Amino acid sequence: MENSRLVVSFADLTVGQFLDRLASSEPVPGGGSASALAGALGASLVSMVSALSTGRAKYAAYEATLLRCVDAGRDLAAAFLDLADEDAFAYAGYAAALKLPRETVEEQTTRRAAIRTAARAASDAPMECVIACKRLAAAAESLAGRSNVNAASDVLVAALLAEAGARGAAENVRINLPATDDEQYAETVNRKLDSALHEIAAISAETREIVLSGQPREPEDE
Repeated sequence: MENSRLVVSFADLTVGQFLDRLASSEPVPGGGSASALAGALGASLVSMVSALSTGRAKYAAYEATLLRCVDAGRDLAAAFLDLADEDAFAYAGYAAALKLPRETVEEQTTRRAAIRTAARAASDAPMECVIACKRLAAAAESLAGRSNVNAASDVLVAALLAEAGARGAAENVRINLPATDDEQYAETVNRKLDSALHEIAAISAETREIVLSGQPREPEDE
């Protein structure tokens, strides 16, 4: 299918270039890639807060958590950028399937099959983003009360970006599910989404409560 791949990865664009593409009339990037970018920003904040806290006597008891979160944030940021590309690839494939000819019965059958397959891919990509956002929310929660107090608001922003990214990605999943023409698959995915979003919202709320309390926490059992 045409336009099934992007010429340049979003990771190779400047922020301004990405925003220009997002603001254009082109179908990609869209909400799915924007949601993944929100996750990447949150993940980078996790690494930043951890880096600002490691090697300091005041936070020595949390060193294992901090080092883990430095790496987790970097890994997640890279994963989110890959997911932004994957979402765009998947949606481009879906858009191409919609444009397939449908003059004959055979063409209609081929087109319907292509749409079902492409819609599944366009649902799976943002679903992976939701899952990654849950990991991001958990990392931010681990840092709350265990990292540099001067960057406490950044921990909360990371958690909020995780929740925003997850909710945005979830809507991109749900809008594509009907076109898969698979009710059992759609029902299963919707259950997973509801569960993940509930868990992420709870983690984000807990992170906010901890950050706003200003109180330190006990070290994690690493």
